[in-house]
Amino acid sequence: MANLFETWALDREIVLVKLLKHPRDKVFAAWMDPKALAEWYGPTGLSIETHEADIREGGVWRFDMVGLFEGREQRFPNLMRFLEIVPNERIVIDYGTPEPNDPDRFRTTVTFDEQSDGKTVLTMRQLHPSRERRRVVIGFGAVEYGLQTLDGLAAWLDG
Repeated sequence: MANLFETWALDREIVLVKLLKHPRDKVFAAWMDPKALAEWYGPTGLSIETHEADIREGGVWRFDMVGLFEGREQRFPNLMRFLEIVPNERIVIDYGTPEPNDPDRFRTTVTFDEQSDGKTVLTMRQLHPSRERRRVVIGFGAVEYGLQTLDGLAAWLDG
């Protein structure tokens, strides 16, 4: 059986783009520093609690997104496995839960394109395992949460 992520299919894809007013080496560095990632990553209102951070090809970042919902703390376990890192150009990640056989795991490719004015276009492409799974994640707000994450990156870079 072919790997689900060997071919790119538009009907399984979500693409988020953000223009950042910083050079791409600075934007890329924000992804490579575990302390920085924990400060800016994730939707508005959630904090990051890192359990393991080995940000290199073959490494993982295991963390919980933590927030209050209806007065109770909720935790959302996450695991990113870094498949490819090309400095200042591209990061390829398998993203899901820490479960070894997570059926909803998806592939994310982040690219960093520097503009002639020193700004960077960051593009985050998610490839989900099925059309249906893509519909589900869009339905629970993944696009808005992804845009909030990129806004958090912009604010962190500006700070």
